[in-house]
Amino acid sequence: MPRSSVNDLIAFLAVAREQSFTKAAAKLGVSQSALSHTIRGLEERLGLRLLTRTTRSVSPTEAGERLLVSIGPRFDEIESELAALSAFREKPAGTIRINAGEHAANSVLWPTLEKLLPEYPDVKVEIVVDYGLTDIVAERYDAGVRLGEQVAKDMIAVRIGPDMRMAVVGAPAYFDKRPKPLTPQDLTDHNCINLRLPTYGGVYVWEFEKDGRELNVRVEGQLVFNNIALRLNAVLAGMGIAYLPEDLIEAHLADGQLVRVLEDWCPPFPGYHLYYPSRRHASPAFALIVNALRYRG
Repeated sequence: MPRSSVNDLIAFLAVAREQSFTKAAAKLGVSQSALSHTIRGLEERLGLRLLTRTTRSVSPTEAGERLLVSIGPRFDEIESELAALSAFREKPAGTIRINAGEHAANSVLWPTLEKLLPEYPDVKVEIVVDYGLTDIVAERYDAGVRLGEQVAKDMIAVRIGPDMRMAVVGAPAYFDKRPKPLTPQDLTDHNCINLRLPTYGGVYVWEFEKDGRELNVRVEGQLVFNNIALRLNAVLAGMGIAYLPEDLIEAHLADGQLVRVLEDWCPPFPGYHLYYPSRRHASPAFALIVNALRYRG
């Protein structure tokens, strides 16, 4: 295959994945007009339209989608093998992209990376905080972090954190005005601070279990957030009851800022796992990150 054809396919992949000539041009380090000319030339040689262009978006046609699905993974494998050549360097190097939820990023990833990265200046880590169950292969992440029960079966999973528990908490001032709930069903009479997850398409349902009985409760309240920090601030301010990771509120329980309820309905569950495709070639940098994060408790 002529070198120009390879470059044209790389250009097409960039535009199809970014769905934007502007973003793809910036990523490739070329002008937008040059990139547009390249794509037009590729389409003319193939005799097919690969991209549908509007004033606001760019998307693959049926032929373009087939080309994207067929050649995209092959170019990714080439990039992975080239990155793996860093094994011949004395020190690990390269960029590792990880997709994780907010709590996992703060409680597990950051404490480890804060200690590790100063020793390996040639290793770069990009963490994207995301509550959706992102397809890490399609979005070209090296790995993702999710709870053990959420990891797909076709992935390699490495435990990176201990078992977890959730906690239902409220401020003393809040409970001065309302009785404490004795069962999960009692939460329907309380002002609950909710979490919206893109994967669920609605607010998160609070999950409970006791004596083998599982119970999911859809609660209501004045406030809905899509992150942990704002929910914690709201419950500390006495705005309602929140459902939060236990480790996040332990200090607030100890100093009396928060009161825990329904503790017997919140058993432990599998903690965070780092997961990645089984076919991924482990570069020295990636192996370094995995080993550092591996839970040894």
